Amino acid sequence: MALDAIFKAYDIRGVYPDELDEALARRIGNAFAHFTGASAIVVGRDMRPSSEPLVAAFVEGATLAGADVTDVGLCSTDLVYYASGVLDRPAAMFTASHNPAQYNGIKLCRAGAAPVGEQTGLHQIKEMVASGVTSRGEVPGKVEHRDLLDDFGAHVRSFVDPSVLRPLKVVADTANGMGGLVVPKVFEGLPFSLTVLYGELDGTFPNHPADPIQVENLKDLQRAVLDGGADVGLAFDGDADRVFLVDDLGQPVSGSTTTAIVAKAMLQRHPGGTIVHNLICSRAVPEIVEEHGGRPVRTRVGHSFIKQVMAETGAVFGGEHSAHYYFRDNWRADSGSIAALLVLEELSRAGVPLSELRRPFERYAQSGEINSRVDDPAATIERVAAAYAGCRQDRLDGLTVDCGDWWFNLRPSNTEPLLRLNLEAPDEQAVATHTAEVLALVRGEED
Repeated sequence: MALDAIFKAYDIRGVYPDELDEALARRIGNAFAHFTGASAIVVGRDMRPSSEPLVAAFVEGATLAGADVTDVGLCSTDLVYYASGVLDRPAAMFTASHNPAQYNGIKLCRAGAAPVGEQTGLHQIKEMVASGVTSRGEVPGKVEHRDLLDDFGAHVRSFVDPSVLRPLKVVADTANGMGGLVVPKVFEGLPFSLTVLYGELDGTFPNHPADPIQVENLKDLQRAVLDGGADVGLAFDGDADRVFLVDDLGQPVSGSTTTAIVAKAMLQRHPGGTIVHNLICSRAVPEIVEEHGGRPVRTRVGHSFIKQVMAETGAVFGGEHSAHYYFRDNWRADSGSIAALLVLEELSRAGVPLSELRRPFERYAQSGEINSRVDDPAATIERVAAAYAGCRQDRLDGLTVDCGDWWFNLRPSNTEPLLRLNLEAPDEQAVATHTAEVLALVRGEED
């Protein structure tokens, strides 16, 4: 069934118009309004050419169900989460994030930016859409257009103390994504010198993909940082809810390192606070949290799990290796812009370049995520577990094996017959040795 292909674990995503078109968006809007039972919902969109017609259709479906709609127009995903939080309404963001131009999708949340994923409503919405039943309200809802960009900028700036900020040179590569609209607004009135690369909103991504986790997409930013003598580079994805950093020497900073830097900053504001990190973040993250008086809590990978654990523990901050950074005072939602400003504040306080600031936070070497296509992921995981029976293991998310001075996690993809390996060891040589050893088991090369 086509719906199975586009309803993912955390959102809806597919090729426009082959997999996701206006007719389907209308049904999803109708089902979402009916599912939430809300009298009013929020909708926003990115700059992809298909986003505007898809939003119009979604709004038609939602208003037919009787819900009023507040359309916040072109925006970043974290602005939609802000709108959901501040207006206390469910929300839908039309974006395919870092995916190529032919894709589009919908990220949904309940009021207060609470996640809607496979376990928290997305499956029910899919079933409503599949049933073909249309929900009709007694009176059709009304549509209002609202610009929350100024308010969002002020909200992001509220996370830092402007009096300690220094006039740092910052380059932001927004990759023709929504950061081109949002980032200059966030930086308004701050003492930074901001240069924006590819700030024009263009959903065809004419310069490079809006996927900063791929190192090749950082090349233009690295060059601009070095050529301009900048203090830091910021690489945003297409919907600008994630940010990767590049230091003053043009070197990328991992999501784990950024998580550790921001965790330290948050613990200075909230002594003894709880910090959530997913289980493939570097071991340095919980170490640093404990060293600064905090309580680290380890979670599964994925925003719905992070947000749930943050709610259960009252955590002030959560971070993922993939550059999603979550803040309690942002309705536990992720925001690349808030994380970026907090790192710039830390740089300002430290008075040293990022290339120096990062060093105490980087204690181990990592493999990065390595994907292997296997016939039977479950059986492969059991084979690997048996091979490391002498090491400590857990099954929080896939298989994690702790062999003392090195460890790895092997977890299945939600959507493909893939296993994802992340491995950490004391140095690059140990990473290379152990990675080869584990991959030989995964790929059946040990026979």
